[in-house]
Amino acid sequence: MLTISETAQALGVSMKTLRRWDRDGLLKPTEVTPGGHRRYDLTKIQTMRFRPVGQPDRQTVAYARVSSKDQQTDLERQIHLLELYCASQGWTYEVISDLGSGMNYQKKGLKRLLEGIINGEVQRLVLTHKDRLLRFGAELVFAICEARECEVVIINQGEDSSFEEDLAKDVLEIIEVFGARLYGSRSHKAKQMIESITEAVSNP
Repeated sequence: MLTISETAQALGVSMKTLRRWDRDGLLKPTEVTPGGHRRYDLTKIQTMRFRPVGQPDRQTVAYARVSSKDQQTDLERQIHLLELYCASQGWTYEVISDLGSGMNYQKKGLKRLLEGIINGEVQRLVLTHKDRLLRFGAELVFAICEARECEVVIINQGEDSSFEEDLAKDVLEIIEVFGARLYGSRSHKAKQMIESITEAVSNP
């Protein structure tokens, strides 16, 4: 007989999930001790390889994003790093990539990722860095992940950037978005404005 923690580990879920399955009648313990502790039959667990009816297979999703087509090389680097990391962990995974601002919540890949997390289809989210998900609002997505029992893995390569560097990136991201809205993303005026402010931020 297995304890609830041993059963959770065997099934690759949390103890909270097992308690919910018990409450919902999806997986009942074989017995409950006089002290109220759940016990599960190992032979039944191994034979059943249990998954609740109607619950989709949960997968590992690696997410990569860059802001513009000029950063295609960086996108490829992110994807390669994510693939190497997931493969080294022995995970079966899918890579979702996006091209668009970190302030844009309507990107196709991001919407598909969020839908999968909310629907309980994603067991693990892997990122190269937190801001690859969103420039603002990543913590809200992480809170959703926690609520849906989706693990978040962030691969930080090298030293973390300073506060000043993060602030400069945020300012440039905002300028790019509003510059594109005012003048059009391909306009000469927008590009000139972004280049001028980039230079000013880079050389204070």
